[in-house]
Amino acid sequence: MNDTVVSLIRTYVPLVVGAVVAWGARKLGWVTPDTTALASSFTVAVIGVYYAGARALEKKWPFLGFLLGVPREPAYVGTPGPPTVSG
Repeated sequence: MNDTVVSLIRTYVPLVVGAVVAWGARKLGWVTPDTTALASSFTVAVIGVYYAGARALEKKWPFLGFLLGVPREPAYVGTPGPPTVSG
């Protein structure tokens, strides 16, 4: 599997997991956001916490990378940096 596919999987798995967890929390009545903006903010927060937690666990125990969909990080070899402006 190439690095682009790995990076996409590792991006979208936390989005799906976070959205499902947030939806489930709302359906169970654990969170009762009154507005769409609040519901969206809650979902984004759950996604961020899931991703950060999965990355932290993966750093300590690499086999837990499966929490992000693929148990390996993509390698970005030879990626050019930002363009420079010469004066």
